[in-house]
Amino acid sequence: MDAQGRGRADNIDPADQWVLNPNTGEYELRLSPSAPQSAVPGPRRAGSRAADGAARGRGGPAAGGTREMRQVRGADVPAPRRRRGAEPEPEPPQGRRNRRPVKKKSTAKKALAWTAGGTAFVLVAAGAAGYLYLKHLEGNVTTTDTSAAKDGFSKDDAFNILIIGTDKRTGKGNEGYGDKGSVGHADTNILLHVAKDRTNATALSIPRDLIVDVPDCETNQPDGSKKVIAGTSGVRFNTSLGQDGRDPGCTMNTVKAVTGIVPDHFMMVDFNAVKTLTTAVGGVDVCLKHAVKDRDSHLDLPAGPSKIAGEQALAFVRTRHSWGNQGDLDRIKVQQQFMASLMRKMSSSDTLTSPTKLVKLAEAATKALTVDQGIGSVSTLKDVALELKKVPPKNISFLTVPVVDNPAEKVHATVVVNQEKGPAVFDAIKNDVSFTDVKKKQKAEREKAKDEAAARLKGTKSAASEVRVRILNGGAPQGSAQAELNWLQNEAGVLKSENGGNAPAQLSRTTLEYAPDQAAQARRLAAVMGLSGSALKPGESVTNSQGLPAMTLTLGKDFKGAGVPLTASTKAPEVDGQSTADKVQCAS
Repeated sequence: MDAQGRGRADNIDPADQWVLNPNTGEYELRLSPSAPQSAVPGPRRAGSRAADGAARGRGGPAAGGTREMRQVRGADVPAPRRRRGAEPEPEPPQGRRNRRPVKKKSTAKKALAWTAGGTAFVLVAAGAAGYLYLKHLEGNVTTTDTSAAKDGFSKDDAFNILIIGTDKRTGKGNEGYGDKGSVGHADTNILLHVAKDRTNATALSIPRDLIVDVPDCETNQPDGSKKVIAGTSGVRFNTSLGQDGRDPGCTMNTVKAVTGIVPDHFMMVDFNAVKTLTTAVGGVDVCLKHAVKDRDSHLDLPAGPSKIAGEQALAFVRTRHSWGNQGDLDRIKVQQQFMASLMRKMSSSDTLTSPTKLVKLAEAATKALTVDQGIGSVSTLKDVALELKKVPPKNISFLTVPVVDNPAEKVHATVVVNQEKGPAVFDAIKNDVSFTDVKKKQKAEREKAKDEAAARLKGTKSAASEVRVRILNGGAPQGSAQAELNWLQNEAGVLKSENGGNAPAQLSRTTLEYAPDQAAQARRLAAVMGLSGSALKPGESVTNSQGLPAMTLTLGKDFKGAGVPLTASTKAPEVDGQSTADKVQCAS
């Protein structure tokens, strides 16, 4: 029986029996067990002729079968697979009208390549590669319920994702690395910020040996209850995960406490992620300035270019005795170079045109990930990846938190935030400022917004004694509203000011809202406090405690203290060791 008869068995449309094989990226004919099959097509039997006659008697086409049948016979559908053990089907002679059709390129291949093209960041980008079999991938991703993460993902806003690489020795072949009993500390940490306009992204590495204060952390227990784990002061950053039962939400809270940047979501991977991802893409190109043979990590590579995957790739990102001063900071630089190379490999034509690699990559990435429930579905991961893909590699900056040696130690095994350089880096990320030059169009738009903000500061200014304002605390340290009130009244002459308590919501940046007839007052207060034009928000006035109209000053998380200017930077600072994803570098 030919393809049309096999496809029509049990009243099943032939098109419904062509399904995607995720292992090959090809469409294949899968038949119902009840469908009669014949190993080799032979001469038409009487029953077949009778059936054709009956079809003609019912008004069917005199020849060639129905339209559906002709489609199955035509060149739009590949030939069916023969049964196991059956003789090969004879090749039709050249020139016959029913010769073997030419198989067209699978639409699955096109879709897979489209979703993976131009990926900006490896760990999340792979989530988009195989959405054609989303339900299958859904079961690969592990989720963790944490109150520190957002409930969902917005395509229209800037977002921050904390990438955590743990040192937990789970998975085949990993128990022999270092501390095999590790609870899984935050060994590698990257805060990925993606700009609202998608012109740029910043990957900020946070050293594991950075001394921080880990805040109290509320964790969700398996039985549905909540448990608060007490914070600790003056400890390594890597203890924000695993130690005392801390979950990734505790690490997110620690990032917020150290940098003032609020992570929206987290993604966590273990040792297996490096091995499986590099194997899935067929190896990653790296470059060494000198040969390395490290007995601790078992890395053995010559000087110059090499391609690594699996165990060698893991050894490359783990070793620290082979780079620079043999410390964690030099290892971070090498890890950033490795990630940039892996990203370039994923977006190369070699990967994008290979359905096999794309399917393997999707499988490896989803199995390697543990994420918060807000982005726990593969469809959401796909959305994240497609947003990331909009960022050009040349505008993806890799940098490390500026640090200095810990002055409390004689042997400098740990570091602390450089208070002269660190805050400027954190502020740039919070204010969505790029560390690279963005496209001219976006730069023009930003300049326009900057000019509009600056225009709000131009014009007459009221006397300080005429400024009437209510001060709210919207994310600044406790007591900031009263401290600012005291400074304004005692030092700046803004006597008609009062403390309005806490704001209804927290803000990342300080704002001053005013009515049109209060513009002169707003300009005076901006000059007194060092507010930028972008902090001024034309709106409506409020009524103060005396029943008089007043402006509203809301102190945000950027508030640095009473009397400290609050002008936001529009240019990112220079950071030592900064690099971009499009540059090829050699580890040294």
